[in-house]
Amino acid sequence: MAESISNLRGVLDYAPILRVRRNHGLEHATIHVLTERHPGLPLAGHSDFGGFWIIGDVTAEDLASAIQEARARLIGGESKLAVHPTCGTNFAASGILAGLAAALPMFGVGKRGRDYLDRLPLSITLATLALIVAQPFGLLLQEYVTTSSELGRLRVAQINPRSQGRLKTYRVVTEG
Repeated sequence: MAESISNLRGVLDYAPILRVRRNHGLEHATIHVLTERHPGLPLAGHSDFGGFWIIGDVTAEDLASAIQEARARLIGGESKLAVHPTCGTNFAASGILAGLAAALPMFGVGKRGRDYLDRLPLSITLATLALIVAQPFGLLLQEYVTTSSELGRLRVAQINPRSQGRLKTYRVVTEG
């Protein structure tokens, strides 16, 4: 995996992509810190070039403090904070691998519905195996591709609350 990633290094280090990866890493680290402080609190996030969103019932002060701690811990070497078990990368990896594995046995079957039904157990088995493999694969994709724990000069410029009804959302704008 690491060798394949090194071939992508030029693309992954391209400034706009690296910026998203850094934002994504800081978003995950922030969610880890918030979860440590508030176990069981439902949280979600989404990253892009300009920063990231945090969705959850936290105060702006608690969020700012968590971001500061997350940033310090990443800079201090806690790179695993950039990887999160409920990241969409994991779900995408699972869906892609399971879908491809389930489709594979269907290539070359006859035109009868019975032919597809005969291959269904194999499709289910391969999809299940793919889901098992996808667990660590999604985490590796995060670690090497979709996030970065190396923040460089990335810093938070603004935290803007944008609540909609009872749903608290925050836009975290980054620079650097």
